[in-house]
Amino acid sequence: MAASASCLDCLAPAKLNLFLHVTGLREDGYHDLQTVFQLIDLCDALDFVRLDAPDVIRVNALPGVDIDADLCVRAARALQKAAATRLGVAITLRKRIPMGAGLGGGSSDAATTLIALNRLWQLDFDRQQLMHIGRTLGADVPFFIFGQNAFAEGIGDELTPIVTHERFYAVIHPGVAVPTAAIFGAAELTRDTVRLKISDFCAGAQAVATERVGVDFGANDLEAVARTRFPAVGEALQWLGRFGAARMTGSGACVFAAFSTRDAALSSLEGIPEKWTGWVCASRSLHPLYDWLPGGRA
Repeated sequence: MAASASCLDCLAPAKLNLFLHVTGLREDGYHDLQTVFQLIDLCDALDFVRLDAPDVIRVNALPGVDIDADLCVRAARALQKAAATRLGVAITLRKRIPMGAGLGGGSSDAATTLIALNRLWQLDFDRQQLMHIGRTLGADVPFFIFGQNAFAEGIGDELTPIVTHERFYAVIHPGVAVPTAAIFGAAELTRDTVRLKISDFCAGAQAVATERVGVDFGANDLEAVARTRFPAVGEALQWLGRFGAARMTGSGACVFAAFSTRDAALSSLEGIPEKWTGWVCASRSLHPLYDWLPGGRA
């Protein structure tokens, strides 16, 4: 990251859901979830230039996204309102994390915007204050502000820090965008998975670590719906499944498998269909901007 008094260059990392269980349907229409969020080093890049007027400008357009729906713009405006500041910003977003992929790209962009503008505008909001603002933008935004791998409950915003094993992940985008609302709204979605304890995940992850590298704990309850409605997701899972346990992240469309070495992850992507995109991503323990907010590490 580069920084000066009037501009910042920042990263917004993607995440994987190492498992994702739907444990109930809430009265407000949202779902109760349990998941583990894992940060990875696939990142969008954002540039912020401070303006001395309260304008929020997107320097480059995001195809298919109206400016008022853009999460970076919404995040900047929400922070302006919370801080009652007359400062503004010009935002340039260089996307690498695909949209509709289950990698949390939009939420991460919003979180990075809040963290960066908190510094650029010299607001001194703490982590909890920014997480509160983030909840108004999307369920995953608080996690990226939280800034470390976490066991998540509620709608995904009740976060407990955990330590995960260092891994390399082969990640495949099978060339389709999966709308989150359509997956969560499906009548056939399982919504009554038995709730787990954090200790259940930690014990399961330790057993996997001592035997083999894989994605063997729990499941992604959204995967069956996505495979039925978007067959490309199932095709990608079948491809990666030849090399070990494979899983969909979030509501899709990306799928991933874990490996102990970068070379092994690279080998699993050799010869993938041209219509797909593949990455080898390393696990991260902390958000790149973690230390920009006060508070010790867990």
